[in-house]
Amino acid sequence: MAKAVGISFRAGGKVYLYDPEGLPLVPGDEVVVPAARGVGFGRVVTPIREVTDDELEEPLKKVMRRATPHDRDRQRRNLEKKEEAYRTARRLIQKHGLPMKLVDVDYVFDGSSIIFYFTAEGRVDFRELVKDLAGTLKARIELKQVGVRDEAKMVGGLGPCGRDLCCSLFLSDFNPVSIKMAKEQDLPLNPSKISGICGRLMCCLKYEVAAYEEFNQTAPPLWSEVDTPEGVGTVVAYQVPRRQVVVEVEGCRRIEIGLDELSSKKESRGRKQRKR
Repeated sequence: MAKAVGISFRAGGKVYLYDPEGLPLVPGDEVVVPAARGVGFGRVVTPIREVTDDELEEPLKKVMRRATPHDRDRQRRNLEKKEEAYRTARRLIQKHGLPMKLVDVDYVFDGSSIIFYFTAEGRVDFRELVKDLAGTLKARIELKQVGVRDEAKMVGGLGPCGRDLCCSLFLSDFNPVSIKMAKEQDLPLNPSKISGICGRLMCCLKYEVAAYEEFNQTAPPLWSEVDTPEGVGTVVAYQVPRRQVVVEVEGCRRIEIGLDELSSKKESRGRKQRKR
Protein backbone atom coordinates (compact mmCIF):
# COMPACT_ATOMS: atom_id res chain seq x y z
CA MET A 1 0.00 0.00 0.00
CA ALA A 2 1.21 3.48 -0.88
CA LYS A 3 -0.15 6.94 -0.23
CA ALA A 4 -1.24 8.93 -3.27
CA VAL A 5 -2.92 12.23 -4.07
CA GLY A 6 -4.95 13.04 -7.20
CA ILE A 7 -3.75 15.97 -9.29
CA SER A 8 -5.22 17.49 -12.47
CA PHE A 9 -3.60 19.95 -14.88
CA ARG A 10 -6.83 21.50 -16.14
CA ALA A 11 -10.39 21.90 -14.93
CA GLY A 12 -12.26 18.65 -15.56
CA GLY A 13 -9.07 17.05 -16.85
CA LYS A 14 -7.75 13.58 -16.19
CA VAL A 15 -6.68 12.92 -12.61
CA TYR A 16 -3.14 11.60 -12.12
CA LEU A 17 -1.89 9.95 -8.95
CA TYR A 18 1.28 11.29 -7.30
CA ASP A 19 3.25 10.51 -4.17
CA PRO A 20 2.61 13.50 -1.84
CA GLU A 21 6.17 13.12 -0.50
CA GLY A 22 5.04 13.80 3.05
CA LEU A 23 3.26 17.07 2.24
CA PRO A 24 -0.17 17.49 3.94
CA LEU A 25 -1.92 18.30 0.66
CA VAL A 26 -5.66 18.91 0.44
CA PRO A 27 -7.98 19.52 -2.54
CA GLY A 28 -7.42 23.01 -3.94
CA ASP A 29 -3.69 23.15 -3.24
CA GLU A 30 -1.52 24.14 -6.22
CA VAL A 31 1.60 22.07 -6.78
CA VAL A 32 4.52 21.62 -9.15
CA VAL A 33 5.05 18.04 -10.32
CA PRO A 34 6.99 16.08 -12.95
CA ALA A 35 4.86 15.57 -16.06
CA ALA A 36 5.05 13.83 -19.43
CA ARG A 37 6.51 16.96 -21.03
CA GLY A 38 8.86 18.12 -18.30
CA VAL A 39 7.41 19.98 -15.35
CA GLY A 40 3.70 20.66 -14.80
CA PHE A 41 1.63 23.05 -12.70
CA GLY A 42 -1.38 21.24 -11.26
CA ARG A 43 -4.10 21.39 -8.65
CA VAL A 44 -4.92 18.77 -6.03
CA VAL A 45 -8.42 17.41 -6.71
CA THR A 46 -8.62 14.35 -4.43
CA PRO A 47 -7.36 13.95 -0.86
CA ILE A 48 -4.45 11.75 0.12
CA ARG A 49 -5.45 8.10 0.29
CA GLU A 50 -3.91 4.67 0.28
CA VAL A 51 -3.77 2.85 -3.06
CA THR A 52 -3.03 -0.76 -3.88
CA ASP A 53 -0.48 -1.98 -6.39
CA ASP A 54 -3.35 -3.01 -8.70
CA GLU A 55 -4.42 0.63 -9.02
CA LEU A 56 -0.97 1.75 -10.16
CA GLU A 57 -0.01 1.35 -13.80
CA GLU A 58 3.52 2.58 -13.05
CA PRO A 59 5.52 3.75 -10.01
CA LEU A 60 4.22 6.98 -8.49
CA LYS A 61 6.06 10.17 -9.35
CA LYS A 62 6.69 12.48 -6.42
CA VAL A 63 5.25 15.94 -5.93
CA MET A 64 8.14 18.37 -6.28
CA ARG A 65 6.76 21.20 -4.11
CA ARG A 66 3.79 23.33 -3.27
CA ALA A 67 3.42 26.15 -5.76
CA THR A 68 5.33 29.25 -4.68
CA PRO A 69 4.36 32.85 -5.54
CA HIS A 70 7.00 32.68 -8.28
CA ASP A 71 5.38 29.50 -9.69
CA ARG A 72 1.94 31.12 -9.70
CA ASP A 73 3.32 34.19 -11.44
CA ARG A 74 4.90 32.00 -14.11
CA GLN A 75 1.63 30.13 -14.59
CA ARG A 76 -0.23 33.44 -14.95
CA ARG A 77 2.26 34.59 -17.60
CA ASN A 78 1.89 31.25 -19.40
CA LEU A 79 -1.88 31.77 -19.58
CA GLU A 80 -1.32 35.21 -21.07
CA LYS A 81 1.10 33.76 -23.63
CA LYS A 82 -1.45 31.04 -24.37
CA GLU A 83 -3.95 33.66 -25.57
CA GLU A 84 -1.31 35.22 -27.79
CA ALA A 85 -0.29 31.81 -29.17
CA TYR A 86 -3.93 30.99 -29.92
CA ARG A 87 -4.41 34.19 -31.95
CA THR A 88 -1.11 33.63 -33.78
CA ALA A 89 -2.01 30.05 -34.68
CA ARG A 90 -5.45 31.02 -36.01
CA ARG A 91 -3.89 33.70 -38.20
CA LEU A 92 -1.29 31.29 -39.61
CA ILE A 93 -3.88 28.55 -40.21
CA GLN A 94 -5.87 31.01 -42.33
CA LYS A 95 -2.71 32.13 -44.10
CA HIS A 96 -1.88 28.55 -45.13
CA GLY A 97 -5.53 27.74 -45.94
CA LEU A 98 -5.51 24.56 -43.86
CA PRO A 99 -8.82 22.63 -43.33
CA MET A 100 -8.50 22.48 -39.56
CA LYS A 101 -10.16 24.08 -36.55
CA LEU A 102 -8.01 25.19 -33.63
CA VAL A 103 -9.52 24.07 -30.32
CA ASP A 104 -7.11 24.83 -27.49
CA VAL A 105 -3.50 25.57 -26.59
CA ASP A 106 -1.36 24.22 -23.75
CA TYR A 107 1.79 25.97 -22.60
CA VAL A 108 4.24 23.63 -20.88
CA PHE A 109 5.00 25.11 -17.47
CA ASP A 110 8.66 25.85 -18.17
CA GLY A 111 7.73 27.47 -21.50
CA SER A 112 9.89 25.11 -23.55
CA SER A 113 7.07 23.80 -25.74
CA ILE A 114 3.51 24.58 -26.82
CA ILE A 115 0.83 22.03 -27.74
CA PHE A 116 -1.93 23.03 -30.15
CA TYR A 117 -5.11 20.90 -30.26
CA PHE A 118 -7.23 20.91 -33.40
CA THR A 119 -10.04 19.05 -35.14
CA ALA A 120 -10.19 18.14 -38.81
CA GLU A 121 -12.17 15.75 -40.99
CA GLY A 122 -9.07 14.04 -42.31
CA ARG A 123 -5.29 14.20 -42.30
CA VAL A 124 -3.73 17.65 -42.51
CA ASP A 125 -0.25 18.49 -43.77
CA PHE A 126 0.77 21.10 -41.21
CA ARG A 127 4.55 20.97 -41.62
CA GLU A 128 4.81 24.54 -42.94
CA LEU A 129 2.49 25.72 -40.19
CA VAL A 130 4.77 24.18 -37.54
CA LYS A 131 7.78 25.95 -39.01
CA ASP A 132 6.00 29.32 -38.94
CA LEU A 133 4.74 28.77 -35.39
CA ALA A 134 8.20 27.78 -34.13
CA GLY A 135 9.79 30.79 -35.80
CA THR A 136 7.18 33.20 -34.44
CA LEU A 137 6.75 31.85 -30.90
CA LYS A 138 10.36 30.69 -30.35
CA ALA A 139 9.37 27.38 -28.77
CA ARG A 140 9.06 23.71 -29.60
CA ILE A 141 5.70 23.17 -31.33
CA GLU A 142 3.45 20.11 -31.20
CA LEU A 143 0.12 19.78 -33.01
CA LYS A 144 -2.36 17.16 -31.82
CA GLN A 145 -5.58 16.20 -33.58
CA VAL A 146 -8.52 15.46 -31.25
CA GLY A 147 -12.09 14.25 -31.68
CA VAL A 148 -15.36 16.13 -31.25
CA ARG A 149 -15.86 14.84 -27.69
CA ASP A 150 -12.42 16.15 -26.70
CA GLU A 151 -13.30 19.47 -28.33
CA ALA A 152 -16.45 19.79 -26.21
CA LYS A 153 -14.44 18.94 -23.09
CA MET A 154 -11.83 21.60 -23.82
CA VAL A 155 -14.17 24.36 -24.94
CA GLY A 156 -16.97 23.67 -22.43
CA GLY A 157 -20.56 24.81 -22.61
CA LEU A 158 -24.04 23.97 -21.36
CA GLY A 159 -25.77 20.65 -21.89
CA PRO A 160 -29.48 20.06 -22.61
CA CYS A 161 -30.00 19.95 -18.84
CA GLY A 162 -28.88 23.56 -18.56
CA ARG A 163 -25.77 22.72 -16.52
CA ASP A 164 -22.06 22.74 -17.41
CA LEU A 165 -20.99 19.82 -19.57
CA CYS A 166 -20.06 16.77 -17.50
CA CYS A 167 -16.95 16.23 -19.63
CA SER A 168 -15.62 19.72 -18.92
CA LEU A 169 -16.67 19.67 -15.26
CA PHE A 170 -15.63 16.34 -13.75
CA LEU A 171 -15.27 13.47 -16.26
CA SER A 172 -11.59 12.60 -16.66
CA ASP A 173 -12.15 9.82 -19.22
CA PHE A 174 -14.77 9.09 -21.86
CA ASN A 175 -16.67 5.85 -21.31
CA PRO A 176 -18.33 3.99 -24.22
CA VAL A 177 -21.99 4.96 -24.67
CA SER A 178 -24.40 3.00 -26.90
CA ILE A 179 -27.93 3.37 -28.23
CA LYS A 180 -28.79 0.23 -26.25
CA MET A 181 -28.43 2.28 -23.06
CA ALA A 182 -31.09 4.70 -24.27
CA LYS A 183 -33.41 1.82 -25.16
CA GLU A 184 -32.91 0.26 -21.74
CA GLN A 185 -34.09 3.50 -20.13
CA ASP A 186 -37.08 3.90 -22.48
CA LEU A 187 -35.70 7.19 -23.80
CA PRO A 188 -36.85 8.59 -27.16
CA LEU A 189 -34.48 7.44 -29.89
CA ASN A 190 -34.46 10.91 -31.44
CA PRO A 191 -30.83 11.99 -32.02
CA SER A 192 -31.62 15.57 -31.02
CA LYS A 193 -32.92 14.33 -27.65
CA ILE A 194 -30.09 11.99 -26.66
CA SER A 195 -27.06 13.69 -28.23
CA GLY A 196 -24.78 16.23 -26.59
CA ILE A 197 -23.40 19.41 -28.15
CA CYS A 198 -20.54 17.31 -29.55
CA GLY A 199 -23.06 15.43 -31.71
CA ARG A 200 -22.35 12.11 -29.97
CA LEU A 201 -24.57 10.23 -27.51
CA MET A 202 -24.67 12.01 -24.15
CA CYS A 203 -22.23 10.68 -21.54
CA CYS A 204 -24.98 10.79 -18.88
CA LEU A 205 -26.82 7.92 -20.60
CA LYS A 206 -24.40 5.66 -18.74
CA TYR A 207 -25.02 7.05 -15.26
CA GLU A 208 -28.24 5.16 -14.40
CA VAL A 209 -28.28 2.37 -16.95
CA ALA A 210 -27.18 -0.28 -14.43
CA ALA A 211 -30.13 0.58 -12.16
CA TYR A 212 -32.52 0.38 -15.13
CA GLU A 213 -31.10 -2.98 -16.24
CA GLU A 214 -31.64 -4.43 -12.77
CA PHE A 215 -35.12 -2.91 -12.50
CA ASN A 216 -36.14 -4.21 -15.92
CA GLN A 217 -35.19 -7.75 -14.95
CA THR A 218 -37.52 -7.80 -11.94
CA ALA A 219 -40.36 -5.30 -12.55
CA PRO A 220 -43.69 -6.67 -13.81
CA PRO A 221 -44.74 -5.57 -17.33
CA LEU A 222 -47.05 -2.62 -17.83
CA TRP A 223 -50.78 -3.48 -17.67
CA SER A 224 -50.07 -6.75 -15.86
CA GLU A 225 -52.02 -7.64 -12.71
CA VAL A 226 -50.20 -7.74 -9.39
CA ASP A 227 -51.08 -8.43 -5.76
CA THR A 228 -50.58 -5.48 -3.42
CA PRO A 229 -51.31 -4.91 0.28
CA GLU A 230 -54.44 -3.07 -0.89
CA GLY A 231 -55.67 -5.75 -3.24
CA VAL A 232 -55.23 -6.71 -6.87
CA GLY A 233 -54.17 -3.88 -9.18
CA THR A 234 -52.77 -3.09 -12.62
CA VAL A 235 -49.27 -1.75 -13.26
CA VAL A 236 -49.58 1.57 -15.10
CA ALA A 237 -46.20 3.28 -14.64
CA TYR A 238 -42.72 3.00 -13.11
CA GLN A 239 -40.58 4.98 -10.64
CA VAL A 240 -37.24 3.40 -11.51
CA PRO A 241 -34.90 5.51 -9.30
CA ARG A 242 -37.05 4.63 -6.27
CA ARG A 243 -37.50 0.99 -7.36
CA GLN A 244 -41.27 1.39 -7.33
CA VAL A 245 -44.16 0.72 -9.69
CA VAL A 246 -47.37 2.72 -9.93
CA VAL A 247 -50.37 0.43 -9.50
CA GLU A 248 -54.00 1.29 -10.21
CA VAL A 249 -56.38 -0.33 -7.75
CA GLU A 250 -60.15 -0.17 -7.37
CA GLY A 251 -60.55 1.13 -10.91
CA CYS A 252 -59.01 4.61 -10.60
CA ARG A 253 -56.93 5.04 -7.43
CA ARG A 254 -53.17 4.90 -7.95
CA ILE A 255 -50.57 3.89 -5.38
CA GLU A 256 -46.80 3.53 -5.48
CA ILE A 257 -45.48 0.15 -4.38
CA GLY A 258 -41.90 -1.05 -3.94
CA LEU A 259 -40.89 -4.08 -5.99
CA ASP A 260 -40.41 -6.11 -2.81
CA GLU A 261 -43.98 -5.43 -1.70
CA LEU A 262 -45.86 -6.94 -4.63
CA SER A 263 -46.12 -10.19 -6.54
CA SER A 264 -47.37 -10.88 -10.04
CA LYS A 265 -50.61 -12.75 -10.61
CA LYS A 266 -48.77 -14.66 -13.31
CA GLU A 267 -45.13 -15.72 -13.35
CA SER A 268 -42.96 -13.03 -14.94
CA ARG A 269 -39.22 -12.81 -15.52
CA GLY A 270 -39.15 -9.02 -15.89
CA ARG A 271 -40.78 -6.50 -18.18
CA LYS A 272 -38.03 -6.60 -20.86
CA GLN A 273 -38.36 -10.36 -21.31
CA ARG A 274 -42.14 -10.14 -21.50
CA LYS A 275 -41.86 -7.49 -24.26
CA ARG A 276 -39.85 -9.88 -26.37
